[in-house]
Amino acid sequence: MSDQTDAAGPRPSVPYWHLYVDGDGTSHQSQCALTDYQLKAVGPADPQWNDKMERSEATVVFTVQPVGWVGDWHENPAPQWIIVLSGRWWIESMDGTRIEQGPGDFSFGEDQGCTEVNGKKGHRSGTIGDQPCCLMTVQLHVKPRRGSCHLT
Repeated sequence: MSDQTDAAGPRPSVPYWHLYVDGDGTSHQSQCALTDYQLKAVGPADPQWNDKMERSEATVVFTVQPVGWVGDWHENPAPQWIIVLSGRWWIESMDGTRIEQGPGDFSFGEDQGCTEVNGKKGHRSGTIGDQPCCLMTVQLHVKPRRGSCHLT
């Protein structure tokens, strides 16, 4: 291992939540991690750890959800990275798993193609607390894939 790699520390593992659909069309959430980091310099800067995703077209959308906002059962409009910038929110999948996220937390929403069961399809989400939740989404123009943690 080179001195640069030693100085940069061990290869990172950065956690995120993945909202996905199983083979039966039910949404689930699982904790995954970005782990495919490579140590590389950008221009004359010191090397940094980069986990580069597959290239695709994308649309960036900033969202502000008001205090008390609830998005009843729905699917994400596209496979998308969702980053919490401020405030807090929750996400509940069809299997009953509910997670809460705050500033700096992020997830990958890929619940397109769910099968409706007892009025549930996709996920529900909503704000927590007495302030709006500001999100940045990066909607990928790719076909959704089934199964969890396939980005790693």
